[in-house]
Amino acid sequence: MRDVLELPETHRIGIVPGSDTGAFEMAMWNLLGKRGVVVAGWESFGKDWVNDILNELKIDAHAMEAEYGKLPNLKKIGWHNDVVFTWNGTTSGVRVPGGDWIPNRREGLSMADSTSALFAERVPWEKIDVATFSWQKVLGGEAAHGVLILGPRAVERLESYDPPWPLPKLFRLKKGGKINEGIFTGATINTPSMLCVEDAIHSLEWAQSIGGLDGLIERAEANVAAVDRLVAERDWLHHLVEEPELRSKTGICLTCDGADRERITAMVKLIDGEGAGYDFGAYRDAPPGLRIWCGATVDRDDILALGPWLDWAWSETQ
Repeated sequence: MRDVLELPETHRIGIVPGSDTGAFEMAMWNLLGKRGVVVAGWESFGKDWVNDILNELKIDAHAMEAEYGKLPNLKKIGWHNDVVFTWNGTTSGVRVPGGDWIPNRREGLSMADSTSALFAERVPWEKIDVATFSWQKVLGGEAAHGVLILGPRAVERLESYDPPWPLPKLFRLKKGGKINEGIFTGATINTPSMLCVEDAIHSLEWAQSIGGLDGLIERAEANVAAVDRLVAERDWLHHLVEEPELRSKTGICLTCDGADRERITAMVKLIDGEGAGYDFGAYRDAPPGLRIWCGATVDRDDILALGPWLDWAWSETQ
């Protein structure tokens, strides 16, 4: 995993329970509260972190929110705070524009929910103190387990700070006042499924066989280009995210001229019934539309093959 992610030795990797959600909540519950917090939310899961911080941890935080398809103004973030954000919005198709907006010299921690970004684009690890993901996203593996990545600044915070709220056993990252190194060397907090671990290893070996991170990124970008072609060829199909540099490299969100959720559902059901596409309707909280997965485990030709089926379903539901 370290090899494929091109992750420096400065950052620790641990397998934790609860998928990406468990990994990111573990990071928030252990690390937040020492200083102010800015939490940016522009899609469903990012808004969950807003709720967690404001209503569960009850931290006096500043929430920066934006509607689906857009980003809040990242330039207005004060980095004397800890900053919580989603690198790539799984349900909105919006990603941050790289890492230039994150300063190298910062007082607060940068905490990135990166579950649908890692393995599909490069992340500047020197700018990331906490990252989380789950291997059922871009690696296409089984669900249930999360991966927690901690940089040295996050470890220093962990060892120098005790949050005021209780931590259940599944969330405890310290032992005797120090980071529990066992979590980051294979001695997990709870026992993960060995079949899921073997499946993840198989995915990583496949990633290495196609050229590692470069190969994964190349496949994802070819898939994104295929979706762009589908959109360009149809005057009724559009990107939800208007700015190209903010569009996801994995979960591409599209809108269809004037189509309500009922029509979109009917289109997806028709194509599903023909075995030509599955589960590609927009997320339930997002605007009505389509969401096409472009991670490296998808073949470009399969995305292009969806085009005629979209035309047929669009015509059949008029």
